[in-house]
Amino acid sequence: MKLPESVLVLIHSPQREVLLLERTDAPGGWQSVTGSRASADEPLRDTAVREVAEETGIAVGSPDVPAERLVDLDRRHVYEILPAWAHRYAPGVTHNTEHVFTLQVDRGTPIRLSPHEHMRFEWLPWRDAATRCFSRTNAAAILDLGNTPR
Repeated sequence: MKLPESVLVLIHSPQREVLLLERTDAPGGWQSVTGSRASADEPLRDTAVREVAEETGIAVGSPDVPAERLVDLDRRHVYEILPAWAHRYAPGVTHNTEHVFTLQVDRGTPIRLSPHEHMRFEWLPWRDAATRCFSRTNAAAILDLGNTPR
């Protein structure tokens, strides 16, 4: 069973282009990196590092992507779990808490998708990325990123 606590990692370039991934189980469903904690004692930062590596192949903490580029925004979203995904959680679990991180990488950073999770990726200007996301919390986080002074 999945834990009802997850991370959302907005991967973006210095120019605020945002990396979006298209889900294999929901064609046309675009999102940033997301994923649940593996265990209740897994630090959220470790969850974010793991999910970024699993979904994109980006190694946070490598010479090309220093660990300090992964930033915990100390922002949380609580949302109702969609009925289509409720079976992944323990009976009676209805809401998930999502913790938002950002990760700045160079636009040319190689992306290696997990084929069982995502079929395509695109880099989009932040406003376009927010519009394309199927998740309202993902879109809101991208808009916050784009509206933050540099």
